[in-house]
Amino acid sequence: MRKLFAVAGCVAALALVPSAAVATPGGGVSGTILAKGTSEGALKLKTSGATDVVVRTLTIAPGGTTGWHYHQGQVIAVVESGTLTRTLDDCSVETTTAGKSFVEPAGGRHIHVGRNLGSTPVVLYVTYLLPEGAPISVDADAPAGCP
Repeated sequence: MRKLFAVAGCVAALALVPSAAVATPGGGVSGTILAKGTSEGALKLKTSGATDVVVRTLTIAPGGTTGWHYHQGQVIAVVESGTLTRTLDDCSVETTTAGKSFVEPAGGRHIHVGRNLGSTPVVLYVTYLLPEGAPISVDADAPAGCP
């Protein structure tokens, strides 16, 4: 019984300690993987070894956000519907409308956030070219001075 109280006390104390990471959480986003495959060798990307190719749809509800993040590999996206507003690592803002596409470079120096500031869902078709086993995205802190 004492061990139970000790563990509960430690957990409660840890809950009060502020976290070092303050990554901005996403919300109102859903994704469906349509296809995934791994290349037999490097795809002449800036990676060595095999590459995971992932194709998925991503839907961002009105008012939704991806949260600040980056990708360990290059991303190619097409906006199927709606208007996507992205804020980039230098605090610049890019807007992409239905029928347009964009490319996101790989790496932690290229953090960004995607938002749906409109009244209709944003639907994207996204292809990720990732180092084998890498996650689709990695959460990141907002750059200093960016909204």
